[in-house]
Amino acid sequence: MIGRLRGELIELEGARAVVDCGGVGYEVTLPDAVLMQLGQPGERVDLLTRQIFREDGVTLYGFLEAFQRRLFDLMLTVNGCGPKAALALLGQVGEDAVASAILAGDARVLTRASGVGPKLAERLILELRDKMQEEALQRKLEAAIAPKKKTPPADELVDALLALGYRRNEAEAAAGTARENADNVQDQIKHALRVLQR
Repeated sequence: MIGRLRGELIELEGARAVVDCGGVGYEVTLPDAVLMQLGQPGERVDLLTRQIFREDGVTLYGFLEAFQRRLFDLMLTVNGCGPKAALALLGQVGEDAVASAILAGDARVLTRASGVGPKLAERLILELRDKMQEEALQRKLEAAIAPKKKTPPADELVDALLALGYRRNEAEAAAGTARENADNVQDQIKHALRVLQR
């Protein structure tokens, strides 16, 4: 699987870009919002990608941020939401607006994307609301941790949990359990949240 491309943008046409990585040109399909931020041919680009295999071929989809790719992946789990609709939601509505609309149950916002009707919008809300709540917590924790890079990971974890409103004794206990069950901070955050939500 191709998960990332870092190289020179050599071509832009419609919703597709070609990125040269070590002499190989990879064609990537992008949401409109990413296309507008990509720059001009000749510039360096760094894209997170999702490779999708179908009967009619293999397609690479590109994103600038990890959250865009995670949201794309989540939307593809919903019956009736294919890559085209997911890209339209990301490109025409925006990842933050999509996440907020799903959390708020606002189908009207989602139907602004071409190819997304009321039924699909309701299905996205119904199937992804709980996952969006988890994602929102994850993003808050990532934001709380980001400015404290000099702090040891153990302190970052406790501080992030305190920032979410948990008491120190709860945060330290959950952080201790999380450290025993996961190595990196992101997995520790997820584990700590599961412990605290029991």
